[in-house]
Amino acid sequence: MTTTEIAEARVLPPPRPEADSAAEQSISRLLRPYLGSFTAVVILQVIGAVAGLAPLLAVVELGRTLVSPGPIDDGHVWTVVFAGAGGLFVRLLFTAASSGIGHLLDGRVQLSLRRQLAAQLGRVPIGWFSRRRTGELAQLVGDDVSAVHPFIAHTPGELVSAFVVPLVSLIYLFTVDWRLTLITLIPVVLAVALVPLMMTPTRLREQEEFDVAMGRVASSVVEFVQGIAVVKAFGGSGRAHRAFRTAVDDFVGTFFRWVRGLAPIAAGMQLVLSPPFVLLIVLVGGAVLITNGSLAPTDLLPFLLLGLGLTAPVAALGHGFDEMQAARRAVDRIRDVLAVPSLPEPEHPRTPEGHRVELRGVRFGYDTGREVLRGIDLVLEPGTVTALVGPSGSGKSTLVQLLPRFFDPTHGSVAVGGIDLRELGSRELYRMVSFVFQDVRLLRASVADNIALAVPHAGLDDVVRAARLANIHDRILELPRGYDSVLGADAGLSGGEAQRISLARALLADTPVLVLDEATAFADPQTEQAVRQALSTLAGDRTILVIAHRLETVADADTVVVLENGSIVERGRPAELVARGGKFAAFWQSHRSAIADEVETRSGALQGDEYR
Repeated sequence: MTTTEIAEARVLPPPRPEADSAAEQSISRLLRPYLGSFTAVVILQVIGAVAGLAPLLAVVELGRTLVSPGPIDDGHVWTVVFAGAGGLFVRLLFTAASSGIGHLLDGRVQLSLRRQLAAQLGRVPIGWFSRRRTGELAQLVGDDVSAVHPFIAHTPGELVSAFVVPLVSLIYLFTVDWRLTLITLIPVVLAVALVPLMMTPTRLREQEEFDVAMGRVASSVVEFVQGIAVVKAFGGSGRAHRAFRTAVDDFVGTFFRWVRGLAPIAAGMQLVLSPPFVLLIVLVGGAVLITNGSLAPTDLLPFLLLGLGLTAPVAALGHGFDEMQAARRAVDRIRDVLAVPSLPEPEHPRTPEGHRVELRGVRFGYDTGREVLRGIDLVLEPGTVTALVGPSGSGKSTLVQLLPRFFDPTHGSVAVGGIDLRELGSRELYRMVSFVFQDVRLLRASVADNIALAVPHAGLDDVVRAARLANIHDRILELPRGYDSVLGADAGLSGGEAQRISLARALLADTPVLVLDEATAFADPQTEQAVRQALSTLAGDRTILVIAHRLETVADADTVVVLENGSIVERGRPAELVARGGKFAAFWQSHRSAIADEVETRSGALQGDEYR
């Protein structure tokens, strides 16, 4: 049997009491503001489902009338026909109304969820995003919100049919013959007996593993597509493909384990619920009762028509519960994001005096019990450039992320102008601090809009001036529509060009505190020199903190701070630190040696070209 048939054959009741309770709480909270509309959807479905039995009952009555001895009552026949047609019309009318209201309700719920998520993602600390994979957020806002659609727009009809239709049918069949009714229920009893086998801890664990594996595939696809240009440029397509293939292989393995465990049970359930099996049970039971004189032959007809309808909704019942569980899991993930504490805003924001930056006793850790920064004391004076140096994992990126308040320190304080950042309003904070990081994110908008992101009402002259200072103006003019070119549609930019757009954005913001995570990491030597000169010219009274990976950046700094294992181990002017012969001196010497080797290599290559 196919995997689709396996999925359709599942009859999944709520898995466990605690899971059931969680599902009810999540779904009830989701639908509480829309309870009236959802109630209308269910009531209309109930009426439509009951009315849908009228055509079947009309066929039963017609059969009895036509096979009964004596003359046929034409008036009764037409009454039965009109009753069946009327029931069919009522069913179509009420189920269409229920579906329409359900889809409108679904649209309102999805819109509300996406608005809540958009508002929440605008409130959470920016650093929260750095701890999340892009694919996770894409799945949250896209797939998880969409997962409520089947539950609201379709599940009510399936669950109503699964409960109401069999219930009404059973009541009617019991009035005809209770013995054959019990015989007709044998397939349903067998199917229900198989349900516990689907709810074992192993099956539930496999379902959870399946969801996790699917999430990893979604994340790897998004990240692979977004980073393919850089990956190919640096010859890493093989590694990127391997990462994607690994995620897919893990998913395939998880999927096959899930199917292998479920297939025998699902096959047995599909067999006992299949129309031929049900028909066989009804015919055998009816034949026995008819031959011993316990049942009139005409009374077998309703069981042949309605008996088949008892099992079809049961399969839909499993599908409906499955969709409810999927919706519950999606709502739980959405709820977890909505519950993330937002960046606290002070009730009475204070205004800083100046832009002297002070870090006092700063300690920070992403996880409890694991500190990344340990007791940082640092002062950044206005008009100075401070360079952070240290090995990978020393805490440099974490430290610079505290200045724009991507995170709040777990202990200590970060202050600008004598005011703790937690006492500044967000608007005031980002009027004081701007930042440029290596991981540049540009919007699918015009170049001018990308540069003016922090100053949306800036004039074109101001945008052009910032672009000139960032040494990106000439490249922008080469784009199809210049500053009106839409990135990602009209043109694409290299990593260095995107970084210069980000730098122009920060320069246009004209904040007194500027944080740079090696803003020229992808730039060519000429551009790097031009950008450094621009920063030197603009420095003035600015307070600049930069993570330095290149010797030239360190040489231009007023103060160098060396981090190791989250602590400051050296600080001072570059020349002083070189003279001390400590860790910075070793860093300086290793980089000078690397530059000398690179120059020698280039020189040898040029000499080789002369003899070709």
